[in-house]
Amino acid sequence: MPVMDEISTPRRRSNARGHGEKLREEIVETAMQMLDELADDEALSLRAVARTIGIAATSVYLHFPDRDSLVLAVTQRCHEELVGVGDAADAAAGDPGRGLRARMLAQAAWAQAHPGLYKVLHESSVHRKLGMPFKQVMVERTVDAVQRCMDAGIAPADDATTVAIDLRTAVNGMLSQRINEPDMRWPPAAEQLDRFLTKLVGLDCSGSAG
Repeated sequence: MPVMDEISTPRRRSNARGHGEKLREEIVETAMQMLDELADDEALSLRAVARTIGIAATSVYLHFPDRDSLVLAVTQRCHEELVGVGDAADAAAGDPGRGLRARMLAQAAWAQAHPGLYKVLHESSVHRKLGMPFKQVMVERTVDAVQRCMDAGIAPADDATTVAIDLRTAVNGMLSQRINEPDMRWPPAAEQLDRFLTKLVGLDCSGSAG
């Protein structure tokens, strides 16, 4: 690395031996915050992450050899969060129909709270180049939730995978458009979601609220 970078980078005490994972976690968390502000993975640099944390760039390269590997780690963390909030909302809902609705609303709330990260998740160059196999977990969760609605008799019997993919496509499109076109007069997200659930899954959302 150039000597100038080493001089200009604020130095801090090195992590004690065995604390490499702690630094890696700090790098990922810092990159998450930066990407949420940038909303563009190509605008991120490992040197900028290092400067923000106050470490030498070489310390970042020890954990992430290039920008793509760091962005991929961030997107995986985001998906873990999305799965977690969705699972918690579903479990707290009390029945399969409310559970599926709560899962989708939790995803919408996360996207509204982290619009820059949501753009990176779905529009990043890393996504186009490498794919994100961990996304399959969320797909499987949605398929399971749709299947439970069908098994409970509150949604017409159908191929749960096809229905879940249609639903996820609609919800992801809704959220991406809201983020990319914030000046449009959008209807409440919950109302739009209820229309998706009614038309695509066959749920009766007439009594839904919130």
